[in-house]
Amino acid sequence: MAKLAILEFPDERLRTKAQAVQTVDDEVRQLVDDMLDTMYDAKGIGLAATQVDVHRRVVVMDVSDDQSQPLVMINPQYTPLGDTQEPLSEGCLSIPEHYAEVPRYLSVELKALDRNGEPFTLEADGLLAHCIQHEYDHLEGVLFVDYLSPLKRDRIRKKMEKRHKLMQDA
Repeated sequence: MAKLAILEFPDERLRTKAQAVQTVDDEVRQLVDDMLDTMYDAKGIGLAATQVDVHRRVVVMDVSDDQSQPLVMINPQYTPLGDTQEPLSEGCLSIPEHYAEVPRYLSVELKALDRNGEPFTLEADGLLAHCIQHEYDHLEGVLFVDYLSPLKRDRIRKKMEKRHKLMQDA
């Protein structure tokens, strides 16, 4: 299994809207496996294909404490179950070391294809619902910093640019 490079903000490729997967084949399953390895290695709970510079509608996540419940979502769509939103502190593998409160729907209904291309439906709440919405945003080219004020977003952008410069100079 290959560990993939994770794009970091403010890389413009993170703004690319992902295309639907037409056929779930061995190439897509290999991408899923590589994304799961990458996510676990980075100690994350979710990863969208956009974050590894593959602009297809594929998401992996695992919100379990022991990384034992991987969830694969191909061509995901969600519907809020109710109007209530709640802020939760969010981080992102593409914006390391930065966190912010982002309001999300408390519960959602998810429809997607699994690793084998079989359709499934799932009702989610709590952290899983938050994560589904966060990763779905990635497929749309949206980052959690887009929910922040321009001042906070610009501050994070400058810190990330400084981080990238330091990494290049090292």
